[in-house]
Amino acid sequence: MTHTEPAPGERTLRRPELRPLWHTVHSRLSSGRHVTRVRLGPLDEAQREALADLLGLDRLPDPHPSVSLARLEEAVTELSGLSVSETVTELVGPLDDRATERRRKEDERAKLWAWLDGHATVRAQPALVGWTASCRATGLVSGSPDLTRNLLADALTVLAEFPAQAEPLPVFAARVLKGDSHALDDGTRLSTLVLRALATLHDTAVPESAADRRALWTRAGVSDDDLSATVLVGGLRPAGEGPLARVARVCAGAGQAASLTLAQLRAPGEFTLTSDSPPVVHAVENPSILALAVRRFGSDCPPLVCTSGWPNSAAIHLLRLLADRGAILRYHGDFDGEGIRIAAYLLDKTPARPWRMTAVDYRAAAARISHGPKPGRLTEAPRDPELIRAMAEHGIAVVEEPVADVLLADLVDAIA
Repeated sequence: MTHTEPAPGERTLRRPELRPLWHTVHSRLSSGRHVTRVRLGPLDEAQREALADLLGLDRLPDPHPSVSLARLEEAVTELSGLSVSETVTELVGPLDDRATERRRKEDERAKLWAWLDGHATVRAQPALVGWTASCRATGLVSGSPDLTRNLLADALTVLAEFPAQAEPLPVFAARVLKGDSHALDDGTRLSTLVLRALATLHDTAVPESAADRRALWTRAGVSDDDLSATVLVGGLRPAGEGPLARVARVCAGAGQAASLTLAQLRAPGEFTLTSDSPPVVHAVENPSILALAVRRFGSDCPPLVCTSGWPNSAAIHLLRLLADRGAILRYHGDFDGEGIRIAAYLLDKTPARPWRMTAVDYRAAAARISHGPKPGRLTEAPRDPELIRAMAEHGIAVVEEPVADVLLADLVDAIA
């Protein structure tokens, strides 16, 4: 077998002393940017001599020379007939295009964050905007948009399931995350991400202790029993001989509120709503409003549900059950930062519609009080962007109690 000897000019280009030159040029050309000069060094004396021979210099260059790419192109073409690009490709390897690669990665990241910001769960609960910002600040998982998107998709799947059905965390994780009962174990990346989202929703600090983490899971409906989660109702008179219908009717007939457990709601038995037209069920945030309604209307109290702050699994279950039986749901809460987040959460989880929760209603309520506490952190209000602007302008919170007479007047109309 005969081996073709490299031409003299090619042998010159392959001199070991020129390797620093070719590797530096290869790296600069792979940047994807326009290159006119490359800086080398430090070069030893042999490397400086080889560079001087290549470029036809009459003296040795500095140990840190700056080489004109145009001059190098002339020398290489004269020696081998190849371009500098062809030469470094042959001697070092194919050229990269790091600028294009950077643009591709930037585009992938932009698409990822646009997907997160536009996700239905984030749009439905605007308070999560703070969480999405923290996700963006944290950056990519192992530098991978795909891994990051998969993790965020799992977190959003979990958030969409809240409030949970008062089940232990491993049971909840297995049900929601394709059988993986350990997916939300303490310390996992997914668990940390979900807890940060819950802390953002509830406007609390990110939990640091195991006790704080358990408390936050409990607020989201993850617990060991279905008796602790309860919901207050008044004036609910469903038909049927199921245990839930009978308990609700007895309490309504006696002019009393009922505290229904999640266990009762899960197994309601026969439970129907009787009316010639779809019944309207109102819901409020604060127990004091339910107490006032029961005291005023007694056994004639119209159907009223109280979430007692953030709606737990029992409250959401009842409202969904009522909607499934044909009820029209109306919800009112406090005009403060947390009240707006609660409203957004409840309207996302149930078919309820706002009840006196517009900017017009807020301004009318604010005009009735001379002063009040600050509204706290404000996030976008569901279905009325003007509401937050009005609250920021007035700078006061209006809780439900000062407008109780207005709400009760609406219930009078409901009875009529």
